[in-house]
Amino acid sequence: NSECCAPKTLTVDIQVVVKSWTIGIINRAVQLLIITYFIGWVFVNEKAYQVRDTAIESSVMTKVKGFGIYNNKVMDVADYVIPTQGASVFCIITKIITTENQVQGYCPEVTTKLFFSCSGIMTGKCVPFNTTIKMCEIQGWCPAEIDTIKTKNCLHNNFTIFIKNSIRFPTFNYTKGNFLTTITNDYIKHCNFDMVNNTYCPIFRVGDVVRYAQQNFTKLADKVESGGGVIGIKIGWICDLDKSDDQCNPSYSFTRLDAMSQKNAVSPGYNFRFAKYYKMENGTDYRTLVKAYAIRFDVLVNGNVIALVFSCTILPHPFKPLGKACYKYLI
Repeated sequence: NSECCAPKTLTVDIQVVVKSWTIGIINRAVQLLIITYFIGWVFVNEKAYQVRDTAIESSVMTKVKGFGIYNNKVMDVADYVIPTQGASVFCIITKIITTENQVQGYCPEVTTKLFFSCSGIMTGKCVPFNTTIKMCEIQGWCPAEIDTIKTKNCLHNNFTIFIKNSIRFPTFNYTKGNFLTTITNDYIKHCNFDMVNNTYCPIFRVGDVVRYAQQNFTKLADKVESGGGVIGIKIGWICDLDKSDDQCNPSYSFTRLDAMSQKNAVSPGYNFRFAKYYKMENGTDYRTLVKAYAIRFDVLVNGNVIALVFSCTILPHPFKPLGKACYKYLI
């Protein structure tokens, strides 16, 4: 019988035991390092067991309130806030220099810069500026602007800024606003933001915002040649969606965004020009040119949220179902 005479295969497992304290310590040390890496870096530091969404979607609406005085005239928000639509970037005018009743024509320039005009196109002629001085003639809006006139600040530091911010994190379809559920209409009418007692009040005094940005309001608003500046109001949203919804709240910080302009004598501060146009009875157009020094406020929103990976498919979310938004992170 061929089967009984066929060779047999014998498998023998050999186990080698090396009795060495050095190799044993090295082996356990490597295992400990691997475990420490996963616990300390992957889980604790990087929070790899959570999904992070940094693609924040945000909308900001603003409203300024207060009254100022310029040339014995009371100014309201329609006079000193630009633009008036309540955007996330807006300017509050601090000083203005007006040139009234400008019409199209020919007139002498008021600057002494050669071969350059700030007010119109140079004609190449030299015409009398007054009884003793002649200046280059320009074609444009006349009379030419004189922007070296000293004016008083028309802004008061008690003006207030109302900010309404809504955010959404698309990965989790999570939405939130800077109005806490505990805020009431009566609270809004009387609160002003401060760093200690009213950290979630959405109404900010202009003077406080400038002070929190470590700036001097008087210097920022009144400085003759370099008045104005750019102040950033930053709203941060850092949330853990595995915790209660009440713990996801905004944090506010403030900074001067054009800080380098304080160290540079070239074009310091912040100013711009705009005009108001009118028409005479004979159909001639004329305008009032306004050079405005202003404090520009930029409302900047940033943030990110995290959530436990398994909460997407296994664990119930504490305040809203996440659906299949982060299932892709599990495969």
